[in-house]
Amino acid sequence: MIASLINGEERDDLSILDRGLQFGDGLFETIAIVGGEPALWQRHMERLQEGCRQLAFEPPDPGLLLKEATRLIGRRQSAILKILVTRGASERGYRVPEDTRPTRILELFEWEGPEEDAGGIDLRLCRQRLGQQPGYAGLKHLNRLEQVLARSEFDQGEGLMLDTEGCLVAGTASNLFLLIQGRLHTPIIDRCGVAGVVRALVLDVAREMRQPVTVRRILPDELEQAEGVFVTSSLLGIVAASSIEGVRKQVQVSHHPVLEAAAGRLFRA
Repeated sequence: MIASLINGEERDDLSILDRGLQFGDGLFETIAIVGGEPALWQRHMERLQEGCRQLAFEPPDPGLLLKEATRLIGRRQSAILKILVTRGASERGYRVPEDTRPTRILELFEWEGPEEDAGGIDLRLCRQRLGQQPGYAGLKHLNRLEQVLARSEFDQGEGLMLDTEGCLVAGTASNLFLLIQGRLHTPIIDRCGVAGVVRALVLDVAREMRQPVTVRRILPDELEQAEGVFVTSSLLGIVAASSIEGVRKQVQVSHHPVLEAAAGRLFRA
C-alpha cells in the first residue's frame, strides 16, 4: 500500500470496535486510476450511495471523497484506489447503537495500469458456491468470505462461481457475459453476487446501440454453447476467455461491437 486516509487523517490504524472489522458491516469500491484520474468515478459513487441507503447508514459526501482521493493520488498516473465505508464503531452485539458515525477509509495501491493488449484469460468453475441473500444482492459489501475461499482454489486466471442452485452468477472478482448465437447474455444479480460498474456500463451501451442483452439465469452447461465468454471488472476491463477449464479448450469469439464500444469508455472519469 502506498498511502491511506481514515476519516481524512493520514494513518493506517483502525479501532478494533469498528463494525466493518467485527461484522463486515460496510461497503467498498475498487477504482482504477488511469492518467491520474479515477475511472468511472460517478458510477462507483452511485453504487456506493445506493449501498449505504440499502444498509441504512449515512453515505459519505462524494465531493469529500473526491477531494481526499485527489490528495492521495497526487501526481501518480496509475494506481488502485480502494474506498471502504463502514457503519462505524460500536461495542459488541449486532444491534446498531443510535450514535454510530460511519468510518471512511481510502487506500492507494501500486498498479501499472491497464494492459494495452490483455489477450485472453483462463477461466475455471469454482467448487465454492455463493449463498443466496436477495436482501443485499448486488451490493459490494464487506462480507467476502465466499470469494476468498473460491480464490484459494486456483493460482492464475479467474474463477466462475455458481449459486447454491447451480446457476452461474459471476467471477470471484468480475461479472460474466456469454455470446450465444450472436446475442449477449449475462447472469441476473438478484439473489447474490455484485452488480459491477463495468457490467452496468456494458448494459447501458447496449441500450444506446439498441443491441439487446438478455439478463437471466444461466446454467454452466451453456458455456459449451457460447461462441464467446467475457469477464468484466474495474481493473481487468473487458476480457475474453481464452479457455475454460473442464468446459472447453478454446473459445471461438473474442470481440463484440457492444463490448468494444464499452471498452472505449472504460478508463474515463
